[in-house]
Amino acid sequence: MGINSSSPVTRRIFLGLKVIQHRGQEAAGIAVGNGLKIDHFKGGGLVHEVFDTKRLETLKGNVGIGHIRYSTTGMKTADEAHPILATTSKGDIAVCHNGELVNVKSMREGVEKDASEWGSDTEFVVRILAKELETAPGPLRAISRTLARVKGAYSLVILIGDKLFAARDPHAIRPLCLGKMEDGYVVASETPVLDLLEAEFVRDVKAGEIVEVGKKIARSFEMPRNKYTAHCMFEYVYFSRPDNCLDGSLVYDVRRRIGETLAKEHKIKADVVIPVPDSGRAHAAGYSMESGTPFVEGLIKNRFVERTFILPEQKEREMGVLLKMNPVKSLVEDKRVVLVDDSIIRGTTMTRIIGNLRRAGAKEVHIRIGCPPIRHPCYLGIDMKTREQFIANGRKVNQIGKKIGADSLGYLSIKGLIKAIALPEDRLCLGCLTGEYPVEVDGEKLRRQEKLEGFS
Repeated sequence: MGINSSSPVTRRIFLGLKVIQHRGQEAAGIAVGNGLKIDHFKGGGLVHEVFDTKRLETLKGNVGIGHIRYSTTGMKTADEAHPILATTSKGDIAVCHNGELVNVKSMREGVEKDASEWGSDTEFVVRILAKELETAPGPLRAISRTLARVKGAYSLVILIGDKLFAARDPHAIRPLCLGKMEDGYVVASETPVLDLLEAEFVRDVKAGEIVEVGKKIARSFEMPRNKYTAHCMFEYVYFSRPDNCLDGSLVYDVRRRIGETLAKEHKIKADVVIPVPDSGRAHAAGYSMESGTPFVEGLIKNRFVERTFILPEQKEREMGVLLKMNPVKSLVEDKRVVLVDDSIIRGTTMTRIIGNLRRAGAKEVHIRIGCPPIRHPCYLGIDMKTREQFIANGRKVNQIGKKIGADSLGYLSIKGLIKAIALPEDRLCLGCLTGEYPVEVDGEKLRRQEKLEGFS
C-alpha cells in the first residue's frame, strides 16, 4: 500500500498493513519520503512485531509505502523484505511488489556484472529503474521504460524521493485499487484498507496503468495493454479477504456462489455442513443454503495461528494444522459431515482435519472443495512451484479422496468456478488448473498469443 497526504502517513500505513496481514506473514516494511531522501525500516515477522510506537515515530513523512512479505522468489529472509531501496542522482527510490516476474533469467543478461548476486525479482525492477532514471525525461517515463522490460505479474507501489507511483501489469493479474481520503490518496492491494482509512473507493488500477498518486490528484499514464486480462482465480477462491471488492466483485459473494454451485454439482445426504475456518466459511454458507443442510461451526480456529498455506516451510504447515483448529465434539459426533474448504494443494491440512473429525466421532466425512484440482505450478505470485507437491498430480479424484481419508470428495468444476466469479474465461488466469498461462513461461503452454494494444 501507499499513501500521499498533507499529513503524516506512517501510522496509517502501519494500520493498513495490519488489515492485509493475511497476504503475507514473513516480513514487513515501511518507507517514507522526505524530499530526495527516503527513510525506511523493515524486518522479519508480523506487522506489530516489526513496528512498535517508538519505531513508527522515527519514520516521519507525508508520503510513504508499505509491504508485508509472502515470498515466492529469492531467499525467505528478512534481508529481502520490501520496500527494496536504491540511491540515484535523482534521489532515493523504494519499491514494493506483489506478484512475480517470469523473465528474470533473460534480464540478467546485459545488465551489471553483479546481477548474478541480486536476490528477488523485485531487486531487478529497482536496479533497472535506477538506471532508467539517469536518462529518462522524468520519473513516469523511467517507470514505463522499466516495466516494458519485465514480464509477469506485478502490482507495484514506488517512491521516487517524495513522489508516489502505482502500477499494475498489462494482464492485471494481482489486485490494486485507488482510494481518495480527505487529505490525500491511497493505493492498496485490497479495499478493506480503504474502509479502515475512511477513504472513498475511486477504482481499480487498470491493466497496464501507471498512476502518479498526488495529494490532490491522481494522474494516469496508460501503457500498452493486452486485449484480455488474466485476474488470478485464486484471489477469489482463497487469497483475498471476503470483504474485499476485487475488480468489480465482492469476494464473499463469489465464494457464496461457489458453495451454491458445489451443492448442485456434488449432492450428498448429510447432517451438517462444516466450514474449514476461515477460508471455507463463505463457500460452506453457500453450500448449506443451496442444499438445505444445516451450517454449523464444527471446527474452532485458534485465532493466534497464521494461515498455514502461506507459511514458508512444509514442516511449519504441518505443525500449524495441529495448532490451528479443533473439532466441537457435540456437533460432529455420530454425524454425516460435509466439510467445505477453498482448495486442496498438498493434502496435509485436509488429511489431518479429517482425522481429527473422525476421532471426535464423525460417522462420515464428505469433502467438498470450492476450486477445481490444482495440478500445475503458479509462476505469477503464489508459492505453488512444482507439480510434485500437488496431491492432485497424477491422481484421479477418487484416488485423492482415498489418500486423504474422505468418504467422498467433490471438486468444483472449471465451468462452475468461472460462472461463480462472473467474469469471462478469457479475463481470468486459470494456469494452475489448466496448464495454460497468460504470459510466456519456459516449458509451459501459452494461453493465447496476444498483441499488446494501446489505450484508445
